[in-house]
Amino acid sequence: MATTLTLDHPDDDLTDEQIEELLARATARLQQKAKDRQLSKPIEQSLNFPKLDAGDLEKPYVSTNGDVATIDSSRLLDQKERKKAESIRKFEDPVAARKAADEKRKATAGSDWFNLPKTELTPELKRDLQLIKMRNVLDPHRHYKKEGGKMKAPEYSQVGTIIEGPTEFFSGRIENKKRKRTLVEEVLAGEQETHRFKTKYGQLQEKKTSGKKAFYKALKEKRKGGIKKASKG
Repeated sequence: MATTLTLDHPDDDLTDEQIEELLARATARLQQKAKDRQLSKPIEQSLNFPKLDAGDLEKPYVSTNGDVATIDSSRLLDQKERKKAESIRKFEDPVAARKAADEKRKATAGSDWFNLPKTELTPELKRDLQLIKMRNVLDPHRHYKKEGGKMKAPEYSQVGTIIEGPTEFFSGRIENKKRKRTLVEEVLAGEQETHRFKTKYGQLQEKKTSGKKAFYKALKEKRKGGIKKASKG
């Protein structure tokens, strides 16, 4: 432990022994400082980090001027986003947009059904569909599956035109004057040639009136006509 050098009288001159003691203490302190400095150098060298070149740093968004901080508003948004924000944007009603999408989806039967459009039920198409439903009456020699109930138009359908194949021009084609535009016209044209519907109608009416007053009245008229013819002969 170091001893403290005291002076009895501060105004007295130092003796040679006291001066030597002070010099020895000063020398010891200098040596201790040099020793401590040598010990701290390896620590400083181990903590000596290399300097990294960060390049040109981006300018901060916030700048200070004294006690006031200001923001550079031009850098808050990306240039692309800024153009979008400054341009005119069109907003759509989500309900109306969903409704339009549903109508577009329901306008056709879908790609699995060749995008058939919705049926546009015109009077001509309605008559044609009724004839198709009664096709077993049109051709008694063919048997079709019976369909009960009223005629119901399909939800999706399309009317097409049959294109003729490469047949013989004169004998393998229908003449233009015999061609009809609808099924109804074809049926009426066939009726004019065969009179099958008229005959069938007469048979049905005769069957319905059989056993009734009108039936006996018609039968009586026929008999009267037969008697008159016999008397004339």
